[in-house]
Amino acid sequence: MQNRYDFVFLFDVKDGNPNGDPDAGNLPRIDAETGQGLVTDVCIKRKVRNYVGLVHGEQPPYEIYVKEKAVLNLQHERAYTALELDSTKRTKGKDKEAEDRNLTKWMCQNFFDVRTFGAVMTTKVNCGQVRGPIQFGMARSIDAIVAAEHAVTRCAVATEKEAEKQEGDNRTMGRKFTVPYGLYRIHGYINPHLAVQTGFNENGKDLDLFWNALTQMFENDRSASRGEMAPQALIVFKHENALGNAPANKLLERVAIRKSNDVSTPARSFRDYTVSIDDANLPEGITIEQKI
Repeated sequence: MQNRYDFVFLFDVKDGNPNGDPDAGNLPRIDAETGQGLVTDVCIKRKVRNYVGLVHGEQPPYEIYVKEKAVLNLQHERAYTALELDSTKRTKGKDKEAEDRNLTKWMCQNFFDVRTFGAVMTTKVNCGQVRGPIQFGMARSIDAIVAAEHAVTRCAVATEKEAEKQEGDNRTMGRKFTVPYGLYRIHGYINPHLAVQTGFNENGKDLDLFWNALTQMFENDRSASRGEMAPQALIVFKHENALGNAPANKLLERVAIRKSNDVSTPARSFRDYTVSIDDANLPEGITIEQKI
């Protein structure tokens, strides 16, 4: 991989909870000081993993390491088996270092998310750890959000005893939280030096698959709780060389999102915003690619 990349990804949510906080009763995550909504990098990576798993049917070299009910030690054992090693009897010294490198390499070659995002695989069956070339910050909404609370009821009952209660006494009450509308911005970074370590490739399928995942990952992740989520813009700054031609923050701040001048009410659509890209006097060696 020869190029460094920095990118801005915009996505929005309508009448849904993009990333509930389990420490706050599953309320939408929020910055307590500014009121801006938050979505974790872990949430975005989960959606990328799910998309890649669907596209390639969980088959190497696009298998997913971190997935629901995956037993990580069993995944690691596969590496030992493939390399004809015994996880209970490890060598020492330089031979062990070579074995560790080969185990980590095998995991990177077979699992897309390991070579993309990295992984800590130092469980009882040790396959080492590796830092992935693609990293995200935290997604933050452009404006402050309001978490709407809705009371919901369930008319069905779980037991025969509950069914014997008088009508109206056997309904189960619950709560649902949604964001009426929020436009979120997240920054991402692709480090080619780390890509060399994990085997993540630029000219093969890995990078294109990642871009496709960002633009399509919401389509197969629909649920009533998440409302309507959609990608709205993916703006990529491509560097001519691996070290980079300009600081990432100076490039990313060239993308500005503002409320449209004719909108005086709270935003309820992406059309209520104006996205501008300052492409004048770009640093030498920088090109801009818009994927959406």
